[in-house]
Amino acid sequence: MRAFPPLVAGLLFSAGALANDPLPELPPLGTSPDAISVIGISSGGYMATQLAVAWPERFEGLAVLAAGPWSCAQGGLGRALGQCMSTRRGPPDLAALNLKLRDYQARELVGDASDLAELRAYVWHGEADNVVDASLGEALAEQLSGWLANPRDQLKVNLAPTAGHGWPIRSDEQIPPSWLAECRGGGGTHLLACGTDIAGEALAWLHGELAPAQEVDMTQLLRFDQEDFAVRGMGSVGYALIPEACQAGGCDLTLALHGCGMDSKQIGEAFVRHSGLNEWAVANQRVVLYPQAETSLANPQGCWDWWGFTESTWQLDPLHDTREGVQVRALMAMIDRLEEQPAGDE
Repeated sequence: MRAFPPLVAGLLFSAGALANDPLPELPPLGTSPDAISVIGISSGGYMATQLAVAWPERFEGLAVLAAGPWSCAQGGLGRALGQCMSTRRGPPDLAALNLKLRDYQARELVGDASDLAELRAYVWHGEADNVVDASLGEALAEQLSGWLANPRDQLKVNLAPTAGHGWPIRSDEQIPPSWLAECRGGGGTHLLACGTDIAGEALAWLHGELAPAQEVDMTQLLRFDQEDFAVRGMGSVGYALIPEACQAGGCDLTLALHGCGMDSKQIGEAFVRHSGLNEWAVANQRVVLYPQAETSLANPQGCWDWWGFTESTWQLDPLHDTREGVQVRALMAMIDRLEEQPAGDE
């Protein structure tokens, strides 16, 4: 196994390092392009679907927690609130969204239908969710079923009767009590003490049988400078879990997108440390990338852009949900960086 590049070796440090220390850049790691997955919760779930639809040829799997159909908001905050979180304005019009998808495909703004048809997908939603109505998760599942070549084999839907809005985790994990939320009630960090290993369930569905999860040495968690990918709505700091075995390159990659109110400035490192993904990543030679959104006047909860706030100031019809979306492009640039071969290893 080759040594980690000198510039990067020593940059993998505990995320508790001094805040005023200069941050390293996201390093090139030679990750594999063949088995990439994206998983997101709430606004991160909406963004995960935007990424998978924009670039389906780049992803093997998509997992969405507590979010509704692709492009649900159609560039409007009013629709986002009234039809894609609550349904007081009625359910999303899936036929209209499908026409929008076909238009985007004809204009080469998203991926081909044939590539989209090959995705594997996992949808989870708590039926006690009082933030994003559970019917919207069902609508997403219906939408995906119309796109996938064989939904019976490619799509898994998990509706949890007693869970609220958030990311369910196993209750026996060693997590400070202040970092946990009650399963049905949610709130706080949105890490739900439901006794459910959602990370393991989703990754196993998307990528097949996994080696058992292992304890994680958190010195493998990299806190990096996101300024190379700076666009509106994204923070200055990101995180990546880079298992020691992945220092030789060739590892797979999972992109994990937090929800509103879950970025590191609002809940610290609760999500990046305790999502449950890290334990599976270490055991299965998978890098986990945790980009971070940020709060602003236009986006006070630090959500990912699923309604067009990053572009609506200059676009009548914002393209946030296409390959041209500024956050979509920034996140794909992070994936491109990780796939690059480290200097001296070409």
